Amino acid sequence: MALAPSSPLDFNRTALKNAILALEDGRIFRGRAFGHSGTTSGEICFNTSMTGYQEIITDPSYRGQIVTMTYPLQGNYGVNPDDAESASPHVRGFVIGELCEIPSSWRSQQSLAEYFTTHKIIGIEDIDTRALTKHLRSQGAMRAVISTELPEEEAVQVARDAPPMAGSDFVEEVSTKEDYVWEGESRLWTIPSVTTNQETNYIELPEIKYRIVAYDFGIKYNILRSLRQSGFEVELVNSRTSAASVLAKGADGVFLSNGPGDPAALSYIHNEVKQLIGRTPIFGICLGHQILTHCFGGKTYKLKFGHRGGNHPVKDLRTGQVAITAQNHGFATDDESLPSYTEVTHINLNDQTVEGVCSTKDPVFSVQHHPEAAPGPNDAKNFFGEFAGLIEAAK
Repeated sequence: MALAPSSPLDFNRTALKNAILALEDGRIFRGRAFGHSGTTSGEICFNTSMTGYQEIITDPSYRGQIVTMTYPLQGNYGVNPDDAESASPHVRGFVIGELCEIPSSWRSQQSLAEYFTTHKIIGIEDIDTRALTKHLRSQGAMRAVISTELPEEEAVQVARDAPPMAGSDFVEEVSTKEDYVWEGESRLWTIPSVTTNQETNYIELPEIKYRIVAYDFGIKYNILRSLRQSGFEVELVNSRTSAASVLAKGADGVFLSNGPGDPAALSYIHNEVKQLIGRTPIFGICLGHQILTHCFGGKTYKLKFGHRGGNHPVKDLRTGQVAITAQNHGFATDDESLPSYTEVTHINLNDQTVEGVCSTKDPVFSVQHHPEAAPGPNDAKNFFGEFAGLIEAAK
């Protein structure tokens, strides 16, 4: 049942509890909690996107993390079910400069504060996110605590005692428990176009041309939407599904999804995906890209503060074309560790890190960024068509 839009009278800023954000290196930020109260811990990171807070909050790749938004005002347009990237929020906490008191959008069904209250997520506002982000850029991502109840010294110690992101397997927590075929929408929601004489907010989806199996490591809804919009029928399987079980399904290809945690800690996934290489076309995004790196015999390493936002320039080394991309990752591929039968196809122009890899002998490729971009630009959406072409060529 849909919730009624919020009333301006529902929000009482003076009733917000005082809260602290404590970092493991001892730095303290003071603000006010919204949503839930109590104590939460996780690795703190920052995202530079100006919009898309709901997609970020519900992205399973943020499992185990406290997210800081660098854009100062959040909650402007409320929350609605259509913009979620999974069935529930996954962030451990949310750090912002200012919470919008009165969300304004005809699509809004809840305020951000109400949404956090419902799902027991702690948010903290009135934080100098510019100072916090500069601190994380210079000192690196670290563990942190948001609390409405702990004294400062105790909160710092709780942050230091929290498990580190390196070595953590959060995929177990977010992967589907049961295999299923994604039904999705019967039509694609979009903005009416004058050039196509479109009269409604929907366009018909194309016919299904290919059947693929997708390993769900924490897949985003918009990846599923993008695959369906490109003519794929997608069956999702748990992260521990064997290669033999996947091949027995007789699908046209395999997709490796995004997801949270340290890719090096997922040896049980590496072992199965290795057995698929050379036997079926494979496409990986984000964590899927990092998993393929390990399957090729390469290594990944933890970035100092990660790439998270909607404005990262990525160069295609094959064509020289530059795309502005959406990104969300804290680990990267070590290009020097890759074998000779692989090719680095894309690099990040900010720091030259690897953004795409392909095999030169098998129909396998991957990208580190997010071509489905929710939120973010659509410059890189052509990779879903490239996957279709790879399948077609392998038939």
